[in-house]
Amino acid sequence: MALLIVAVLITLAAWVTSGRARQTSRGPARGTSRRRPAPRPPGRTARPSGGVRPSSRTARGGTRTGAAAGERTGPRPGEIWWADVPYEDGPGHKVRPCVVLRTYRGGAEVLKITSQDRSDRSDHVEIPTRTWDPSADHNSFLDLTGPVRVPSASFDDRAGTLDPRVWRQVCRLHEISPN
Repeated sequence: MALLIVAVLITLAAWVTSGRARQTSRGPARGTSRRRPAPRPPGRTARPSGGVRPSSRTARGGTRTGAAAGERTGPRPGEIWWADVPYEDGPGHKVRPCVVLRTYRGGAEVLKITSQDRSDRSDHVEIPTRTWDPSADHNSFLDLTGPVRVPSASFDDRAGTLDPRVWRQVCRLHEISPN
């Protein structure tokens, strides 16, 4: 009888462990995040910073954000997008919010947005975040240094539009027409 109990316990332990392994490969279990974001509308998933994006992402070639057929859905200057932005100082990349500065055939130049406090730096400007990330609990900072080139396929989802006052400041700094 004791042997049967041990066998059942081993089988149960193996079953629980394999379930955790599958769960770990898909990310953390629902509800295990340290930070509890605001409730989301159905069909939306979490972003690295707690923001949201539509769950209708297409395969690395674009997005479906509910635009009507024929309507342009790509990035435009002054818009905030989630994009897979390459690191400037080495290999790798990170999905992050960014402001589209200029577009060109095949991509765009962007300015990175960070949630880390950069108020002590003159090359960053504080921007309101809740207008494009409703779950944000503090403002973000726009990196005003050199833009980063991002291919069109790296743009994930449109988050919103940069505050008009900040956009005019960015346009003056980077010598572009605010349109």
